[in-house]
Amino acid sequence: MDTLIGIAPILAMFAVMWFFIIRPAQKRQKNTANMQTSLKRGDQIITVGGLHGKIDAVDDQTIFIVVADGTRLQFERVAIGRVVTDAKI
Repeated sequence: MDTLIGIAPILAMFAVMWFFIIRPAQKRQKNTANMQTSLKRGDQIITVGGLHGKIDAVDDQTIFIVVADGTRLQFERVAIGRVVTDAKI
């Protein structure tokens, strides 16, 4: 019984870490992966590096985007940080 009481704070600390740190990080990672797999031509995006552009073409692993001056760039899907709806590109 004393061993169980001694382990209880460690178990409680693990439970708190799970609900406040690990679980939300897993949900964010899942949402990001879903967003990156559902990218399509015409989406306004921002890369993880902060580059704004519009998707011109989509391959299996890469995305081709057009930036403000008409330049076409190729990025990996994982480099897309988010899709925006109100960007003026």
